[in-house]
Amino acid sequence: MAKRILIVDDAVFMRMKLKDILEKNGYEVAGEAQNGQEAFDKYQAEKPDLVTMDITMPEVDGLQALKMIKQADANAKVVMCSAMGQQGMVMDAIKSGAVDFIVKPFDTERVIQALDKALS
Repeated sequence: MAKRILIVDDAVFMRMKLKDILEKNGYEVAGEAQNGQEAFDKYQAEKPDLVTMDITMPEVDGLQALKMIKQADANAKVVMCSAMGQQGMVMDAIKSGAVDFIVKPFDTERVIQALDKALS
C-alpha cells in the first residue's frame, strides 16, 4: 500500500513539482494545503503517513503548523521544506519535532531519500 503524503506549500508550482516527484516514485498524495491552518485541518481529516511542510507561508507558517500537528498527534511525521538561508528556522523545526528537511529547489533523489528515511 502506497504511503500517503500531505503536501503543504503556499506556491502552487512547488506543490505541483513535489506531487510529480512523489507520484512518480510510488507515493500517494493525500491532499494539498497552502497555509499552516489548512495543513492542520487536512492533517486531522486525512491522517496522512507524512507531511511535507513549507516553512514560510502566509497566515500560519510551517513552524506553527508543525507544532499544532505534533500537539494533536505526537507520532506525526513532518519533513520541512525550506529555501536556502533558512537554517535557523530549520533547526527550530527539528527541535519542534520535524524528522528531516529538504531544500528548494527540490532534488528528486534527496526528496525520496528524506521520505524513505522518515517513513522507515
